[in-house]
Amino acid sequence: MRYWQNTMSRWTDGSAAASGRGVLPVRNWVGGLALLIVASLIAGCASKPPANPDNICDVFAEKPGWYRAARKAESRWQLPIGLGMAFVHRESSYIADAKPARGKLLWVIPWRRPSSAYGYAQATDEAWQDYLDDVGGWFSERDDLADALDFIGWYNDRSKRRLRLAKDDAYHLYLAYYEGLGGYSRGSWRNKPKVKGYARKVTDRTRHYSSQLASCEKKLSRRGWFF
Repeated sequence: MRYWQNTMSRWTDGSAAASGRGVLPVRNWVGGLALLIVASLIAGCASKPPANPDNICDVFAEKPGWYRAARKAESRWQLPIGLGMAFVHRESSYIADAKPARGKLLWVIPWRRPSSAYGYAQATDEAWQDYLDDVGGWFSERDDLADALDFIGWYNDRSKRRLRLAKDDAYHLYLAYYEGLGGYSRGSWRNKPKVKGYARKVTDRTRHYSSQLASCEKKLSRRGWFF
């Protein structure tokens, strides 16, 4: 989105200055308006959650680019598609710019957020920086689903290598994701019924999504790279 904003700035500021007048020529003004409309449509499509998040076939039919992103993460990190999407659903409900709710000061005044978690995967600033340092990705963004799935795949890969968790073990992978690798190793989740409940929901949704995907993935795959 910043690219489009910078582009629009060049349309409005640079072109007006170059013309020597306070207004843009009609052709440039029309072109700038068209670009703004296109940018707005793209931003809206990118950030709007799917209409039926409980059905992965409907999700991918509505947002085919997400299927390509999920397949890419599966190929790179052996991240099962149903599992990766279940993580995203649990973390952000498919809201691109999701953040933890603010706390309340004196039960009324909005206060600080409990963490820096942001985006589809609710990656914290520190975890995201570790990811970027490890795999690169100069243009990766937490509010981009493809990047979020790649982050989840990377994180689960670390859980496999350091904690010896299977990459299709949704329950324990989510516990490690939520508590952190160190917290999982210390067993911090064992006395946290709420966290274990989250992990069970992720496990159930993973199975649900995987079962649904089995009925439509052949059709999705036949569409090829370009939908």
